[in-house]
Amino acid sequence: MATIELTKENFESVVTGNDMVVVDFWAPWCGPCKGFAPTFEAASEKYPEVVFAKVNTDAEQEIAAAFSIRSIPTLMLFRENVMIYNEAGALPGSALDEVVTEAKAIDMAEVRKEIASRESA
Repeated sequence: MATIELTKENFESVVTGNDMVVVDFWAPWCGPCKGFAPTFEAASEKYPEVVFAKVNTDAEQEIAAAFSIRSIPTLMLFRENVMIYNEAGALPGSALDEVVTEAKAIDMAEVRKEIASRESA
């Protein structure tokens, strides 16, 4: 599955409408972003059950601001509409594989329970 471009019009529906979404915040002028793009694209082919999406921070400044993007590339992973990974910097392919594999293994019922207990404290 190829990566999809996220905009303020489709960001929420893509993240809430899919079980797992990996988002790459990037910009056309960013050298590390360009270097990471083939790795990200290859992962999108390797994991067809996961949505891989990109946010051009120049074009979508509102989304970048909403997520306090200060450095690019920044990678975020949402699972069942919960952000479970957020890190700046390009990853090698093996590290991106590890992030996706570990995210799939997370017990989301446990995550939601932990979030609820933090919110009630």
